[in-house]
Amino acid sequence: MINIPKGTKDVLPEDAYKWHYLESVVRRTAADFGIREIRTPTFEHTELFLRGVGDTTDIVNKEMYTFLDKGNRSVTLKPEGTAGVARAYIENGLQENPQPLKMYYITPVFRYERPQAGRLREHHQFGIELYGSASPYADAEVMLVAKTLFDRLGLTEPVLNINSIGCPECRKNYNAALKAYLGDNIASMCPSCRERFDKNPLRILDCKEPGCRAITAGAPKTLDYLCDDCREHFETLQSILSEVGVPFAVNPNIVRGLDYYTGTVFEFISSAIGAQGTVCGGGRYNNLVSEVGGKPTPAVGFGMGLERLLMILENLNLYLGEPEVPLIYFAPASKEDAVFAFKQTNILRTQGISADTDLTGRSLKAQMKYADKRGYKYVAVIGSEERGSGNVKIKRMADGAVTECGFGKIAEVLR
Repeated sequence: MINIPKGTKDVLPEDAYKWHYLESVVRRTAADFGIREIRTPTFEHTELFLRGVGDTTDIVNKEMYTFLDKGNRSVTLKPEGTAGVARAYIENGLQENPQPLKMYYITPVFRYERPQAGRLREHHQFGIELYGSASPYADAEVMLVAKTLFDRLGLTEPVLNINSIGCPECRKNYNAALKAYLGDNIASMCPSCRERFDKNPLRILDCKEPGCRAITAGAPKTLDYLCDDCREHFETLQSILSEVGVPFAVNPNIVRGLDYYTGTVFEFISSAIGAQGTVCGGGRYNNLVSEVGGKPTPAVGFGMGLERLLMILENLNLYLGEPEVPLIYFAPASKEDAVFAFKQTNILRTQGISADTDLTGRSLKAQMKYADKRGYKYVAVIGSEERGSGNVKIKRMADGAVTECGFGKIAEVLR
């Protein structure tokens, strides 16, 4: 037997309705904010992620699925959605569209990491990308998308945590202070942190190694090194969030795990799946478009893991839609009645009524048992009497109530 690859998961027919419900709420929420969908390829040239995500990140160093194609070109299954959208924005001339441009995606992403609750090697992300506005109102807008989605799902538990890691200019002063703080301790830190010390010391704060986290616990905070513009942006953002009634906490420990972030960073943090974890994370990435070959363009967005979100909703017993079952089941009483039942089933389908019938030659008793287990709302037995009279009795399974009508009136009765 060939088993499923580690870190992947089947979505079985009895669970698919939960995904349909969640994705429908996601799409409706995006539409209410005037955000349109973008779809990018599942794989991209590896260089895109090296330049965009950053070669000091765990994603690039440890987690990417990278391989040579038959043309000996290095390609990578996308480990996140933002870099691909930036490439599409440049390549398709979207900067010529009216700005700001608001886009969303629902996409599979691939990361070779240790599978754990809500985190798989293939998982799915809902992401927002807002291009063309440097205003803190744009930051607040993408946070409101996530907050609105959570509210519509009945999820009040995730807490918005915000921070600012500054622009490249004020980051220089912070990096110098951080390196001075780490000092001789860097020699006792993990190999990844030692490599990051010269290339991108801010990434050290994102290390998950317990020993490294103990050393960085008292590190300088980025908020203390913001330039005047970055400080004003962050303070204005807090005022906007307060004005629209979005609760938040300033958390100086949030730096995010991708190199393209500048200025605002944020996470919605939940403890509904055991250990406290991030269910949505994002921020501002004003330099990403220029880093991958476009004109300087301010941008802000987030990524949200749908498997993790679904797990939280299930753990809290929140509504996740209803299983998709045809409305009515036609049960032919004999083999002679099967063709007529099959015909009536498909007539209803053309009229927009979901219908089903026997496909296996079961006895009438077995069919009724099957219909009960599947949860059909209505059942109609078709025998020689029904075919002859042109009338059929429709039984409502919930209470046994029976309605008799002509075959041509079934759709009307069910509606």
